Amino acid sequence: MSSRLSSAAADATEYDRIAVTPIAGALGAEISGVDLSRPIDEAAFAEIRRAWARHLVIFFRGQTLDDGALVAFGRRFAPLFRHPNLLTEGPYPDIVRIRRMPGDTQIVGEDWHADTTCMPQPPSGAVLYGVDVPPYGGDTLFANQYLAYESLSDGMKALLSRLTAVHSDITVAGPQAARNRHRTNKVREDSDWRETVSEHPVVRTHPETGRKALFVNKSYTQRFSGMTTEESAPLLGFLLQHAARPEFTCRFRWERGSVAVWDNRCTLHIAVNDVWKFPRLMHRVQMCGERPV
Repeated sequence: MSSRLSSAAADATEYDRIAVTPIAGALGAEISGVDLSRPIDEAAFAEIRRAWARHLVIFFRGQTLDDGALVAFGRRFAPLFRHPNLLTEGPYPDIVRIRRMPGDTQIVGEDWHADTTCMPQPPSGAVLYGVDVPPYGGDTLFANQYLAYESLSDGMKALLSRLTAVHSDITVAGPQAARNRHRTNKVREDSDWRETVSEHPVVRTHPETGRKALFVNKSYTQRFSGMTTEESAPLLGFLLQHAARPEFTCRFRWERGSVAVWDNRCTLHIAVNDVWKFPRLMHRVQMCGERPV
């Protein structure tokens, strides 16, 4: 029996309160049998969290979440993280409303990235809810960074174990990034904005699973610590390309009422920018994390 079939069989027998169906060999599973708009008992949530740890990103279909329910569900994983740059609206400042309108030439998340890794303690994960979804296009891809690390040679692993990297929001926020002229979603570009910079290990150990994952991304990782941008470019470029190899990925097609929950510590994701004539609205909360080690 293949490892894919073995995993599927295990998922079919390990859960009593939910049904879990893997969607790809590398990561990703759809969960059914739960209504996220209602309180979730401890036993059911424990199974959701177990599926999340196993599959790295989990998906739900046909949900109807108001702001309060979205916030409550995110808080079951961890206290919520408030984004330092993306502007929010309404009575729930923890919710970022991600809009794409016809005419936008850029979107939030159009490069392979982990969220907000410029912070000393980047978010542990996020919940994204599809409010207004186009009839086609606008898929999200995810990449398994455990596999990205584990598939490297022993020599490369030894090299990376000694490296840290500089993560900054200099290219995604602030007046110099000039993002707001290209898209509906706005970031801080005011004169009081200041760059946020943190250094993180290039390989981090997941605090819950103990597995090692590659931890660099195009949006935030600028260079290796102690090196120039030019010196870093060859190796960093290789790692960024390697991290998103097709065999490490899954692809999710959105429907109205779909929900995605990903582990930001061991995945990358990218929004496919192929929806030009339809509006799109997603609501997102992020969960607090810990300092990468």
